[in-house]
Amino acid sequence: MVLAVAVPIMIQNGITNFVNLLDNIMVGQIGTEQMSGVAIVNQLMFVFNICIFGGVSGAGIFTAQYHGCGDHKGVRDTFRIKLLICFAITAAGMIIFFFQGKQLISLYLHDAGETGSLEATLGYADKYLRVMMIELIPFAVIQAYSGTLRETGETMLPMKAGIAAVLVNLMLNYILIFGKFGAPALGVEGAAIATTVSRFVELGIVAGWTHRHKAAHPFIEGAYRSLKIPGDLAIKILITGAPLMLNETLWSFGQAILMQCYSVRGLNVVAAFNISSTISNVFNVVFIALGNAVGIIVGQLLGAGKLEEAKDTDRKLIFFSTAGCVAIGLLMAVFSPLFPMLYNTEEDIRQLATKFIMVSSACMPMHAFVNVAYFTLRCGGKTLITFFFDSVYVWLVNIPLAYVLSRYTGMHIIPLFFCCQLIDIVKCMIGFVLVKKGIWMNVIVKSGTA
Repeated sequence: MVLAVAVPIMIQNGITNFVNLLDNIMVGQIGTEQMSGVAIVNQLMFVFNICIFGGVSGAGIFTAQYHGCGDHKGVRDTFRIKLLICFAITAAGMIIFFFQGKQLISLYLHDAGETGSLEATLGYADKYLRVMMIELIPFAVIQAYSGTLRETGETMLPMKAGIAAVLVNLMLNYILIFGKFGAPALGVEGAAIATTVSRFVELGIVAGWTHRHKAAHPFIEGAYRSLKIPGDLAIKILITGAPLMLNETLWSFGQAILMQCYSVRGLNVVAAFNISSTISNVFNVVFIALGNAVGIIVGQLLGAGKLEEAKDTDRKLIFFSTAGCVAIGLLMAVFSPLFPMLYNTEEDIRQLATKFIMVSSACMPMHAFVNVAYFTLRCGGKTLITFFFDSVYVWLVNIPLAYVLSRYTGMHIIPLFFCCQLIDIVKCMIGFVLVKKGIWMNVIVKSGTA
């Protein structure tokens, strides 16, 4: 059961991140400024993506439990709420990026170091962002559909759509970045166009398939006849989901600020960190997928009232995720010197990237435990606790540490990065206590009519 849920998510995320790696390498073939500009914009886009994720996740808790007790109307109502949330966040994101895009990019550009031109990097990043703003729309709607499908047990279709999208993205990247088959060489703008087109392809597959299979997914029947939502459900989702959405928003902002702290050490650090994070994302798919599996499987068991089975399943998933990432982290460390060689950049950037990757591989089991503990607390509706556990910890511990070390010490960037990662061991201890106490074992929905 676990593999049926987790493996398709692993495959989809794995292929997506692998193609992102290939995209990254393609852009890196053009130059360090282009690669760094795209990396900065992608960090800003990451904040938007996580805000969308946080917005739909609050409703998603209810979706999984409604599906667990067979309430199709409840699933339909949560789907509508997801759409409304996505539209609101997308509108806000487009306004911010349109009017404040250059100012946000400039926060990551510093004079330290001798690699690349800051002015050129800003120009490439701005061009990339202007095209990528269009991509926000299909991405948001995809999350409403794919999230609901996964929470109701359909994990294969989002995986297939994701595979199709990344293949389209890969082919268009090759054509548009380098100007193949008679197309103009558009560089970073070509990369942005390819990503945007692939998102629309993914949306077409996911939405089209869902509407053609209404019998298998009754929630979509009449979903657009009205966007009316029961007031009591909206209030419950707001109460439960608001801390979660605020958590994801603050956490993603926190990650952007952490990267900004690292960027104080120069453009070479931005480029090396981009290489490292792109590689790490390929390996992180295992514990990310298992975290999603906890949210879906354990959430459905809670909705069905099977509390002891939910507790037993959760314990096994936590062990499997953490132990599995010990092996994956070792594999990542072994190959860490080889990955940066794929990039057409300076040798000092390659060496920095290798060391970043080794630090990330050493910390992977710790991050795996934190991730599964987070999803365990969340699936039972304990979103206020997850808010303190996740984003409040980042803002009170990780960010002050990174800010002080990066601005008031001469510590080299690698031990600085390691210290900022290792401090999460305290979060592991907190997560262990909270999960062991079982405070997350909570049923938050009641069965209604289908």
